[in-house]
This record gives sequence, C-alpha cells and structure tokens, in this order.
Amino acid sequence: MGVVRTIVFPALRLIVWALIAVALLWLAFGRAGREEADAAASPYAVVDPPAVPITRGDVVNTVSLQGGIQADPAATVKSTATGTVGRLRAEVGQVLEEGDPLFTVLVPVEEPPAAAPVDPAAPAPAPAAPRTRTVVVSASAAGTLATLDVLPQQEVAVGAAVATVSPGTLTVSAPLTQAQQFRLLQPPSTAQVTVPGGPGTFECSGLRTGAPVTSAPTAPDPTGGYVDPYADPSSSMTGATVSCAVPAGVQVFAGLSATVDVTAGSATGVLLAPVTAVRGSVGTGTVWVVGEDGTPTETDVTLGLTDGTNVEVTQGVGEGTRVLQFVPGTDTPTDTSGGGMYGMGY
Repeated sequence: MGVVRTIVFPALRLIVWALIAVALLWLAFGRAGREEADAAASPYAVVDPPAVPITRGDVVNTVSLQGGIQADPAATVKSTATGTVGRLRAEVGQVLEEGDPLFTVLVPVEEPPAAAPVDPAAPAPAPAAPRTRTVVVSASAAGTLATLDVLPQQEVAVGAAVATVSPGTLTVSAPLTQAQQFRLLQPPSTAQVTVPGGPGTFECSGLRTGAPVTSAPTAPDPTGGYVDPYADPSSSMTGATVSCAVPAGVQVFAGLSATVDVTAGSATGVLLAPVTAVRGSVGTGTVWVVGEDGTPTETDVTLGLTDGTNVEVTQGVGEGTRVLQFVPGTDTPTDTSGGGMYGMGY
C-alpha cells in the first residue's frame, strides 16, 4: 500500500499534468495555425497589388453599338402663295421628283382704281371683272407624297404646311455612352451593320455623330426617376447617337434592331498598357511605375488609340516598364489565381 501511495499515485499525477499541458499547447498553437490557413484561403485576403509590363502589340479601336433601323423623316412642303386652291395635280402615294407640281393657287390681282368720268352726268363705268394669277406649289424634295392637306376652293396662306414628301430611305441609328463618344472623336465615314435574322453584314455610308434625327416616344420610367448612385457615369447615355444611311437595295425595315460596328483607327507594333492601369483615356493620362524597390511612382503619359482593353502609350514610358495593373484607390476584380482581392491601401 505504501508503494502505491509513494510511487504509483505521483506517477499518475505527472502523466495527467503532462496530458493537460499537451492539450493546452495544441489548443494554443494548433488553433492559431488554423486561423492563419483560413485567412490565407479567405476570398477577402489582402495581397500586394500586381504589376504588369508595358508591352508592344496591335490595337484596333472598334466600338460595337446596339441600335435600330428607322425611316428618314418626311420633308414638309409649304404654300408659296396666299389664295384659293385651284386644281390638284398630284395624289397621295405618287412618286415625285423635286420640283414636280402638287397643286395650283389662284391669287387675286388688285386692279388700279377706274378713272373718274369727265362728264359728271355720264353713268359710272362697270367694275372690271376680278382677275387672278396662278401660282404652282411644287414638291420640295424627291420621294413619295405622304400627305396632301388641301382641297379645291380651300383658302391657304403663304408659309402654311400643306403636304409631306417621304424620301423612302432608312437610317441606322445607335445611342452612345460617354466613354464611346470619346472613342469616336474622329469617326470614319462608314460602319459595318448586322441585322439579326436579316441580310448579311453590310456597309452603311455617311456616318455621323450628334443628336438623333428623330425622337421616338419614350415609355414612362418604371423607377420613378431613380438614379443609381453606384452606377459608372461613363456608362450612361449622353443623348448623342451615331447614324448612317442604309444603302439602296438592302432589304431591311424600320423598327428592326441592329448592331453597328465602327472602327475608328488601328495601329500595329505600338506600346500598350491595360486600360485598368491608366487614369484617363483621351490624350493624356497617368500610370504608376513600379521601381526596383517596389515603390510605385505616378508618371504622366501620352495616350493614343484604345480597344477598350488596352490603350496605346505614345510617350512617358518605355517597353518593359512595369506599372501597377490597377489605378490606386479604384475597385479591382477578384484574383482568380488565389481567390483574393487586391488591397490598394499601400
């Protein structure tokens, strides 16, 4: 019994205390290791901002727009005289050339007052019959007579709208965002148009930018005028459009949707930087050059063409210069290789 008390029990106590110490060490260091592993695997881990080199390549400034086909507006014909409508010389639906007669207007001619008779007793001369002159109102443009809003014997005034002539031509029109408008500061004269389910891609001519030719009725805003405070301002529509004429012989119709591809310049073998690395997109901008010690330095650059992914750099940095892939202080996409977000708080 004395052996149990003096040897066995103390040995058991030592074993129990040892087990407790091991358990405490495991809880302390094992848990910390797991937390570090979980932090490394977290999708919100903060890592150093990536750098990319300035490379040499080709760039094509092609802007793809979503728009539609619309009929060109009709030309308004105005009366060129005040008087009574005489004979109608055209009818609605008739194909006209510019200058073709539409109708005549009988304009009264004022006669000079009759001379007083020499003999006061002589009877007064009979009043002269009223005279008129005929004025022909003609088509102001070539096309199809869409409306003719006069009738024989109707009184018309000079400058009154009396008819419309539809040119029978179509235009492709597409709205521009702010960023797209900057990319088309010097647009070409043609564009490539694709109509889903219609003819193959065709070239339209007379490309122009500016306000839309016609304004379609707008539906009520279901949001009640709400403006998303987090929306990118450069992605909002500016009210400007790009439009070009549908060539004759192309079988399309007003109201159809269309994709308009406008290529406004290309360059080969030029220095390129990701658009995400540049603050600014037109003329001049800024990049952050990474030095040998890893310190980024803000550097001014001169910019050329862009394809929306890369932008041409004409001055400021050379080939192989490493720059931050993302402008400091801006949101950056998820790192697909490591599952983290690039922290920009350096």
